[in-house]
Amino acid sequence: MDDRGDTLSVFSDLKGSRELLHNLTMREIKGKYKRTALGQLWSLANPLALMVVYSFVFAIVIRVQPAPGDPSGLDLFVLWLMCALLPWTFFSGIVNGSMGTIVGNENLIKKVYFPRSTLIFANTLSALYQHLWEMLILVVAVLVLGSNVLIYIPLVAVTMVLLALFATGLGMIFAVANVYFRDVQHFSGILFQLWFYASPIVYPAELVKEQSESFGPIAFGITIDNLYQLNPFIHFAEIFRNLLYDARWPDWSTFGLVAAGSIAVFFIGWKIFDRHQDHLAEVL
Repeated sequence: MDDRGDTLSVFSDLKGSRELLHNLTMREIKGKYKRTALGQLWSLANPLALMVVYSFVFAIVIRVQPAPGDPSGLDLFVLWLMCALLPWTFFSGIVNGSMGTIVGNENLIKKVYFPRSTLIFANTLSALYQHLWEMLILVVAVLVLGSNVLIYIPLVAVTMVLLALFATGLGMIFAVANVYFRDVQHFSGILFQLWFYASPIVYPAELVKEQSESFGPIAFGITIDNLYQLNPFIHFAEIFRNLLYDARWPDWSTFGLVAAGSIAVFFIGWKIFDRHQDHLAEVL
């Protein structure tokens, strides 16, 4: 199947099951906090709790001091942290949710035929809905503290979509792998814990660069920072902080690579998932 065929197949699945996609997305959004007193407000509990813990440990105990926003002048660790932490929870939530949504809907998959990708896309859309509220609160906080970032909001939205595509592509790969090998769900927990600390979320990337320069090349002129830069989430974190914390446009070459990589990962994930989705009921 060529790339054009893959693209048409994605849109064909979405168009043919748009009503089901809407219903599954609403089920995810409404069902998650059904019969709770605070309802959707619970979606903010996890990032707020992480914000308090990480701010205490890294800003007060370890005393990590990222540079003030340039040119915004913002100098508040909590805001700096949230500009990368919220995208991380969004990203990891999509991948982990995608991985569990196929095995979690085993009975439905075995009873009725429908494009299995609908479950993946519903998971992504419900996560995107929740992330929109989180980012809205962050934008309001930035505006209240005196940094006018309104001009950058459209590109923030585009970057969110790119991150969703990247996460969905990975999620499709993990979802298929988890159907065949249930060890994947346990492995992913370790992987994402390591990935979190291998990303500049609670510390600035400049610290890694400084340590890399002092350590020198590892082999063949390759440095620690060269390897570190292979982590795609580093560049997402950089773009979000450029737009929301620094109040400036990101490096456009970096943005172009992130955009191309996100779209490529999405279609690779889709191709792998599409190849296996008709056989998932048999394996389950």
